Order: sequence, then C-alpha cells, then structure tokens
Amino acid sequence: MLQQIQTLIRKELTLEWRQKYALNGILLYVVSAVFITYLSVGAKQGNIAVTTWNALYWIIILFSAVNAVAKSFVQEHQGRQLYYYMIASPEAIIISKILYNSLLTLVLALLGYLVFSVILGNPVQNQGIFVLNLVLGSLGFSACLTMVSGIASKASNNATLMAILSFPIIIPILLMAIRVSKNAIDGLDWSVSVDKVLTLLAINVIVAVTAYILFPYLWRS
Repeated sequence: MLQQIQTLIRKELTLEWRQKYALNGILLYVVSAVFITYLSVGAKQGNIAVTTWNALYWIIILFSAVNAVAKSFVQEHQGRQLYYYMIASPEAIIISKILYNSLLTLVLALLGYLVFSVILGNPVQNQGIFVLNLVLGSLGFSACLTMVSGIASKASNNATLMAILSFPIIIPILLMAIRVSKNAIDGLDWSVSVDKVLTLLAINVIVAVTAYILFPYLWRS
C-alpha cells in the first residue's frame, strides 16, 4: 500500500505540474482576496482589528481549500477511475488524496499567511502555536473536503452536494482553528490552547478514519 500511495501522490504532483493554470488560479485568488481586503476594510489606514484579521484570514484559507480540493475526484473521468480500481486499493487512493490535498492546502495557508503579513501586517505573537494550528487546520479541511468530494463525484449535482455535506464538518474545524489562532495572536501560553489543539487533532483523526473506513464501499459503486 505504501508504494501505491507514493505512486499516486507522484501522479497528482505530475498532473498539477502539467496543469499549472489550476494552481496559478488558486494562488491568484489568495493574493487578490488579501489585496481586496487591504483596500476595503480600512487596512490601508492601519486600523484593522486583530479579530477581523483572524476571521478574514481563515475565511480566505477555507475558500481557497475548497477551490483546491473540490477537483480531487470531480476531475477524474470514469475511465481513469476504472483504471485506478484495477491497479490500486481504495484505501491507498483515499490516503494519497488526503495527503496530497493536505500538502496543497498547507502551501496555500502558508502563502496566505505570508501575503497577510506583508500587506496587512503580522499581529501573531506566538508563531509556534499559529503554525501548528495551520498544519492541523489544513489537515482537517483536506480530510473533510476530500471525503465529501468523493461522495459528490458519484452524484450529478457535485457543487451543491459538496457544500451541503461539508458544512457540518467544516464548521467545528473552523471554529477550533480560529480560537487557537486568536490565542496565538494574543501571545497566550501554550497551556491555554492545548485543549483546543487536542480537540482539533481529534476531529481530524475522526474524519480521516471515517474516510478510510467508508471510502472502499463508495469506491466499489
């Protein structure tokens, strides 16, 4: 299975490298969203609140993750899915998708953090907790959206179904990520955020294990 996962991740990277317009479009979305925020919410005058900075950051990262991960299974035509069905196990497929999408979402989150810091300033006082929160948030978004993308690919109305199914799972992840990042911005001690970090980690594990268990039944259909 490990060899299958490595091969599938390499395939995803190769396809992304060949179709640079997809990644470039997402990167353009992140940069343009931050710049529009800079022009529209008073950041140009330097009066953006810390809570506003935090909320806008996670909203932009969430929608960037949705745009990046939504194509996981939707872009795979039936012939290619049949080929995957014959050469790889469904567990390897879902794990490779989650790992690749987690890496892509983390890159987008770090890029957004860099652009936010340059354009809107960087109010984060505890960088370690904030970066750890980015990693856990990226994993949670990717696991949830990858699983829902697999379900939505079996239906005709992909976009609507994906939005409806992902909403109840995304909200707890988003709330925990916002709270932890607020503690990091305020410079609070690690002990204040440890329970929220563990809760976020537990949600990620539950979503990933659920996807691992249920995806083979979905894949056989």
